[in-house]
Amino acid sequence: MNDPGQIPHSPYLPLDPEVAAYNSTSGHLTPWEFAGWQKEVMSWKDTAYLHAGLNPTYPYKISGPDAMKLFADTCVNSFAKFSIGGSKHAVMCNAQGNIMAHGMLLRTGEDEFITFYLSPYINYFVDSGKYDVKGEDLTGQVFMFQVAGPRSLEILEAALQEDLHDIKFLRHRPAQITVESGQVVDIKVLRIGMAGSLAYEVHGRIEDALPVYAKILQAGQPFGVERIGMLVYGMNHTENGFPQVAIHFMAAWHQDPDFIAYLGEAMDYYAGHFAQLEGSAGPDLAARYSNPIDLGWSHVVKFDHDFIGREALAALVAAPRRAVVTLIWNVQDILDVYASFFEKGPAHDFMTFQADTIWSKNGMVSHVDEVLKDGVRVGLSMGRVYSYYYRAMISLCPIDIAHADLGGEVEIVWGEPGARQKKIRATVARFPIFDLPRNEHIDVSAIPRLAGAVALDA
Repeated sequence: MNDPGQIPHSPYLPLDPEVAAYNSTSGHLTPWEFAGWQKEVMSWKDTAYLHAGLNPTYPYKISGPDAMKLFADTCVNSFAKFSIGGSKHAVMCNAQGNIMAHGMLLRTGEDEFITFYLSPYINYFVDSGKYDVKGEDLTGQVFMFQVAGPRSLEILEAALQEDLHDIKFLRHRPAQITVESGQVVDIKVLRIGMAGSLAYEVHGRIEDALPVYAKILQAGQPFGVERIGMLVYGMNHTENGFPQVAIHFMAAWHQDPDFIAYLGEAMDYYAGHFAQLEGSAGPDLAARYSNPIDLGWSHVVKFDHDFIGREALAALVAAPRRAVVTLIWNVQDILDVYASFFEKGPAHDFMTFQADTIWSKNGMVSHVDEVLKDGVRVGLSMGRVYSYYYRAMISLCPIDIAHADLGGEVEIVWGEPGARQKKIRATVARFPIFDLPRNEHIDVSAIPRLAGAVALDA
């Protein structure tokens, strides 16, 4: 019998006795890194990675005749075209236009959908009684694996022995994989990813997670697949230019007291999970809220329907206040931070080299720093990471439009309020900094098809 004081290993991937460090944010032990962070961060540029660390993905199934209306009322996205087998990056805002939740939304049937990371906010509307729908929490029943990088399609085709070239960006379809035992397992393959490069997700039942993971890993060996841990996964959002809750901004839950009341005692869990606010931006939670316009998601916002936050977002589209950019941190100023640990007197706050801390024992950490121009705050720096590929310390910054020109120089305030602080020079650079072929633009017909694989479109 397991010691109840022990944290269990993740049920979503096999135990590897060679793994030395783990993270417990999700309530189970998930590998921190596998082959070393340098190899892992290069995987989505050179080969591909396999990642299981996002589980559980807060999967929530919604079905019923009013399901589409619910999404149209609560999401900024257009639902004029949303066929079965499609998916969307769904963004939910409050009346002020600030983001309350965002995640993937898959249409799996005429009146059936599965959401990822929209819970618990989407549950709030399901349980409101205003819609003829039924919600089902699938947490603990399903898994999701990410396979991302230029060799990802070849790896999955080798694992499934099936031609997957027909799956277009943001589309998903059923597939099958034969695992080591000889069992044929039903899965779903979706073309999407957080790394910017060609990427897919594999979805299935939790009881099939370990053998499916093992089969994909085995099939990926000839292609140089790398497993990535929680350290590196938290780094690819900044490089790819995909802002994420906690890493880059905070969900504006406290602006909706009715939602807080709906959560009841569960709010204690969420408050603890997202309680750690770090960085020179200080303890003001509201300063870390953001909206889809400031984050570069204007293309997702469609005004062909009424939705919560429409009026506020229309005003922002008409007169944008900020543009999101990448900041490249000055190397000498970074070295000065480290040099302070070899000098007498108070040192600067330590700068963890690979990235700001985003995972803690009990939840996630939001590290946000002030960005100044001539001593005046003009933006916030968030999601700092070291890009091994671009050999630069970078972060994302929704910055005042007047200071968004590429090549401009600003200052990032490093250090907690009340501690020794340093102004680090930074250069405004392109967003995203990732400039390799992107998933949505890649023509997979140029990628060799697996010889002998079954083609769905044959």
